[in-house]
Amino acid sequence: MRIGIAGIAGRMGRLLAEETEVAGAVLAGGTVRPGAPIATLPAGLPVLPDIVALCAASDVVVDFTHAHAARAHALAAAETGTALVLGSSGLSATDEEAVAEAAKRVPIVYAASFAPGVTLFLAVAERMAAALPPEQYDAEIVEMHHRQKVDAPSGTAIALGRAVAAGRGTTLEEAGRESGRDGHCGARGTGAIGFAALRGGQVVGEHTLIFAAASEHISLTHRNFDRRVYAAGAVRAAFWVQGKAPGLYAMRDVLGM
Repeated sequence: MRIGIAGIAGRMGRLLAEETEVAGAVLAGGTVRPGAPIATLPAGLPVLPDIVALCAASDVVVDFTHAHAARAHALAAAETGTALVLGSSGLSATDEEAVAEAAKRVPIVYAASFAPGVTLFLAVAERMAAALPPEQYDAEIVEMHHRQKVDAPSGTAIALGRAVAAGRGTTLEEAGRESGRDGHCGARGTGAIGFAALRGGQVVGEHTLIFAAASEHISLTHRNFDRRVYAAGAVRAAFWVQGKAPGLYAMRDVLGM
């Protein structure tokens, strides 16, 4: 199987290249942004001029680049009939609609996190939320990432919020989000889902979900110490998605959950 990597010269791109070779797939090549360092790329690796050329050369493309590129990359995959594994975070509702539209033509695995532990975390969060009524248990999500991360809350935090809302039979938009509290912001809204985003140092990723009631608090935490878990999970998803029917898939599907 030929796996292409968008943004192969970046931190995640290099890890994806390593995990592709460890898994025994053919590294079809990658794209690089202008000015990106390419000296550390594998010798002889094809650097393709754009995402369309990369898709044409690959059976599956893995993309962890940037939210602003998601729409164009999904469209390129659809036009070339190439499966896509999309791990970029911070997509807007419009971006997600474009990805869903492309998934009508090709199989796409889109996930907030490709770490197996996070996938299980989301499933447990949904079940906990179903058992803990919002009138009694406030749901708060706290996440921390490295200082270079540009979007907040993180994609995984948003996915946690959606899981909590789904467990309560609603959506995150309907339940309401509370974040960035400062000054006299009023009492907390009943049923709303709270978010707090911390940035600093080189934290790979930490997420804590808290259910707080008058008489007890329950918390669930996931900590990631190495970005390689994301790369390994994405390559696993690439093997899984090859040959699948067009559709929008998640890591739950990859893991058979």
